Amino acid sequence: MLFQVGGQGTRPTFFEMAAAQQLPSSLRAALTYSLGVLALRRPFLHEVLDYEDEFFALLMLVLETHSLRTTDASFSESLYGLRRRSVTIRIKKENSRSWAGDKIHHSGLQKHQKVLSVVFLVVLPYFKSKLHTIYNKEREATLQASLWGNSDERFDDTDYSGGGDNSFVLTSGSDREASTRTPLTKRVQKIVGACYPWLHAGHEGLAFAYQLLYLLDATGFYSLGLHALGIHVCRATGQELMDTSSRISTIRSRERERLRGPPWLKTVQGALLSCAYAVLDYAQTGLIAAVFFFKMMEWWYQSAEERMSAPTVYPPPPPPPPPKVAKEGIPLPPDRTICPLCSQKRANPSVVAVSGFVYCYACVFKYVSQYKRCPVTLMPATVDQIRRLFHDV
Repeated sequence: MLFQVGGQGTRPTFFEMAAAQQLPSSLRAALTYSLGVLALRRPFLHEVLDYEDEFFALLMLVLETHSLRTTDASFSESLYGLRRRSVTIRIKKENSRSWAGDKIHHSGLQKHQKVLSVVFLVVLPYFKSKLHTIYNKEREATLQASLWGNSDERFDDTDYSGGGDNSFVLTSGSDREASTRTPLTKRVQKIVGACYPWLHAGHEGLAFAYQLLYLLDATGFYSLGLHALGIHVCRATGQELMDTSSRISTIRSRERERLRGPPWLKTVQGALLSCAYAVLDYAQTGLIAAVFFFKMMEWWYQSAEERMSAPTVYPPPPPPPPPKVAKEGIPLPPDRTICPLCSQKRANPSVVAVSGFVYCYACVFKYVSQYKRCPVTLMPATVDQIRRLFHDV
């Protein structure tokens, strides 16, 4: 599968190289998320998550080895139609002082370059991940010690034997070995905690420098590892892409010819090889589909969380309909400032909560106390439902 995103010639663009470099981290995030979801119902998968670095390194070791063997490219580079080429610089004798006369010659990868490529693609990232984990633990321990003090003294370390009688102190060989190994482990962790930030900063600085130079077309090497191995990453030509399938068929036919043993054993070995080939052939498409599915689910759940966390604004409820005046009730005066009971201007206006009509406080209190209802609507009411109005409109 070939993705062209611009550029001329066989030199990939910066964006192609950046996308190929970020693909393994996206793949790891997708696999970790998928296993985490499955582990909710199958607890035994938590053991896989506990050794996440080891399982992912093993998976990438298989994929990178197969990809470099068949396509001369890493797993992510082969998805973008890229190939690794060994670089040799030929200098013309008649103009040996001028770099303009130099000619870069590309050739296929040698065996040691493929092996070292696997080291740079799988082994070194694995060790970096482990060092990062150790550094995080050491930093958390240092922060905890600064907040809560040194907690190295434990209940088991207290000596209750009085110093003279050793019969109560039971120490085995494993305990003594663990006690001697613990200071060494702590010392290694402290060394990692002190050195890792500088190593990480140096690595990131060199990576940024190489990427910037590659973006400015000042170098043909995208990373320090490629420069150390003397490898250029180039776009594969159409003929190379078509020759890949024939090359894979040739390699697999040779592997089948190397099978030894009785016919039934050859049949079993051939079936196992066919299964392995099928898994490797569809692993590329399946893993990329997993990354796409992970990104889609991440977007889906993020959108759902945003919708759930956003405050819901409801429209205000409509005002209730005005209460109807009863036929047997006291009629309302035309002037709204007049009390319906005394037909005078309201003094100490008060409202009956069940109806909303306003009267003088003395008038309505006396009426409700006697008749237990609203004077206008004749709705049942009590004295407790009378409310004073301190701002009468």
